[in-house]
Amino acid sequence: MLVQALRGERVTPAPVWFMRQAGRYLPEYRELRTKAASFLEFCYTPDLAVEATLQPMRRYAFDASIVFSDILVVPDALGQKTWFVTGEGPRLEPITNASALSLKGFDAHLSPVYETIARLRAELPAEKALLGFCGAPWTLATYMIAGKGGGDQFAARKAMAADPEAFRGIIDMLVEACSRHLVAQVRAGADALQIFDSWASALDEEGFHEWSIRPIGDIVKKVRAEVDVPIIGFPRGAGAGYQSFVDETGVDGVSIDWSVPMDFARNLQGRGVCVQGNLDPARLVAGGPQLDAAVDRICDALKDGPFIFNLGHGISLETPPEHVAQVIARVKERTAA
Repeated sequence: MLVQALRGERVTPAPVWFMRQAGRYLPEYRELRTKAASFLEFCYTPDLAVEATLQPMRRYAFDASIVFSDILVVPDALGQKTWFVTGEGPRLEPITNASALSLKGFDAHLSPVYETIARLRAELPAEKALLGFCGAPWTLATYMIAGKGGGDQFAARKAMAADPEAFRGIIDMLVEACSRHLVAQVRAGADALQIFDSWASALDEEGFHEWSIRPIGDIVKKVRAEVDVPIIGFPRGAGAGYQSFVDETGVDGVSIDWSVPMDFARNLQGRGVCVQGNLDPARLVAGGPQLDAAVDRICDALKDGPFIFNLGHGISLETPPEHVAQVIARVKERTAA
């Protein structure tokens, strides 16, 4: 169903999956997480990553599963020291240019991820799509330069402006690395891919075209030269830039954040792309009648075009699990033929 929607078909009822659908809001995940000493160890242990990925599929009628991993496995595999601090998030040894990075050993380093995908594809029912993913070069670069996440990504924006050539070297390296990672995921069994540009909103208009649209478009071309697979792009917070993103990257689907108006989202469908989104995760936490009303607004606006129901960003750890079941049931009811 999900792949059909990404190929431009109207699917009824609409496919549903959630970003971060496997994770800390589930008690069974929190128990599983204790079995690994670090978060990266968890990601690189197929037994644990397979189980984490399957947990929400056992609980809910999701139409797709996304492999349990992290966008920062790419800089880790490129040789940048990467770790996670409990309660604070990712930390990296900051870099200023691509000389600190290397593709040597990249594929071998990420082989546990590909093993996880192969095992998942064997275990999941054929009708359930399996998604692979990566972070977009701009978003990865923000972490790699600053050494951590940050709201306005000032460190990366300053590096971009101060030394564009050095910054371009990092981006170009990431285009190659991300393309290889995505192709390997498809060859392992992924049915579709998503590219997360989680910090696209930090870029100005010129920067968005140069550092989000251009690199993602390059990745799409490189991946399509190797494998035939639908690709979703998520330039979170792109605003009016979503139109240029769709027109210029060549993605099959675009994931929209919750700030995007429904009229604008319908216009994106008219540009020949499947729209994915865009429930506010805070509404999912709150629940109640307002949650049903929010789901109805999205479904009524987008169900007649290629459409995948999702959140406008990742699921919050505060989410009551029963609210997830409520949304899935509501979407299926509202988008039935």
